[in-house]
Amino acid sequence: DPLNNGHVSVGSYILQPNRPAFLVHPSTTQSQLSTGATTVVFGTERFDQGNNFASNTFTAPVTGRYQMQAVFRIDDVQHDITYISTELVTSNKTYSNLGIWTTDPGDDIWHYASHSWSILVDMDAGDTAHIIYVQSGGTTNCDIGPESMWSGWLVC
Repeated sequence: DPLNNGHVSVGSYILQPNRPAFLVHPSTTQSQLSTGATTVVFGTERFDQGNNFASNTFTAPVTGRYQMQAVFRIDDVQHDITYISTELVTSNKTYSNLGIWTTDPGDDIWHYASHSWSILVDMDAGDTAHIIYVQSGGTTNCDIGPESMWSGWLVC
């Protein structure tokens, strides 16, 4: 199997050059995300082993289980928002309620909030995955900061 050709080099690095892996983050602040669902824009790739990430979407090159994790910085969160969540949407399933939270009615404004999640997902070859931001209620549009990131890799 070409994906299980990992070995340890003389420098003690574990090498698995054929295993897909990526790390991306927004290039700039994604501003004024409105109530409802919005696709998160990941414009900067730190690495994309296998070239499987494009246009804010990861495409699984082989069938397997992929570890996905994300960290988000949300700016301008105000008290009138019912809840905010990020969701991983794959060809087979939407993983909802990841990093969901409600705001405190006593708070006037949070300058920023952060949350993270990590999940193992089954993907078939050719399946895609992307992340959406969901805001329920509120009159204020939030921002996703460039400190946010999303990574994924084939585990087994």
